[in-house]
Amino acid sequence: MREEKPKAPSQKNKSAKTKSWFWPIVYSGIAIVFVGMIWGYNAFMTEDSPGLADVAGKDVKDSPIVETNAASETLKYPFAEELYDDVVIVQDFYDPEADAATRENALLVFDQEYVTNTGVMISIQGKPFEVVAALSGKVEEVVNDPFMGDAIILSHANGLTTIYSSVTAIQVKPGDEVSQGQSLATTSENKWNTVAGIHLQFEVQENGVAINPRSRLAF
Repeated sequence: MREEKPKAPSQKNKSAKTKSWFWPIVYSGIAIVFVGMIWGYNAFMTEDSPGLADVAGKDVKDSPIVETNAASETLKYPFAEELYDDVVIVQDFYDPEADAATRENALLVFDQEYVTNTGVMISIQGKPFEVVAALSGKVEEVVNDPFMGDAIILSHANGLTTIYSSVTAIQVKPGDEVSQGQSLATTSENKWNTVAGIHLQFEVQENGVAINPRSRLAF
C-alpha cells in the first residue's frame, strides 16, 4: 500500500492567512492617526484661545449687566410717561443764561434768603405719584431728612448722578443695583418748602456738577 505524502499548503491558503492579520493592523493604524489629529487640533485651539474656557465657565451673575445697560441708555422721566400731560414744573433749574422769568421761577426763598434751585421741582396735580429710576445704576445713598424730605442718590456708568428728593415709602437701599424705570419711592411734601405741596425734587449731576435736567430730557 502506497503511503500518501502530506500536501504542501497552496499559495491560496497563504494569501488568506496574510489578509486575516494585515487589514486589521492597517485599520487600527489609521484610527490611531485620526484620533491623534483630533487631539492635536483641540489642543491647538485651546492654546490659541485661552480666554474661551474662562468665559464659558464664568458665572453670569458676575457680569455687570446694569452697568452695561446704563452706558447705552438715555435719561428718561423719573415718573411713568403716561403722566406727562399732567406734569407741572413748580420750580425750574436755575440757569444764569436763561430768561428773566425762568430765573425768577428757579429761586427758592428760605429764611428770608434766595436760594437757587439745582434741579426741577415736579408736581402732578398735587397728588402722590410713583418715582422711577431715570437711568440704570447703583443706589449710593438713602437720606432720611424729616425737614427737607427723604432722598435717594443713584450713580450711573456714564458719570451721571441722579437725586430724587421729597420722597417717602422708599423701596431701595444703599448698594442696590436698579434698572431704568424701576420703582424707587413715592412723592411727598416736606417742611422746607411747604408751598410746593407734594412734589419731587429731581436733580442731575455730571461729574459732581449740577446740570439742567432739561438739557438731557425735555419736560
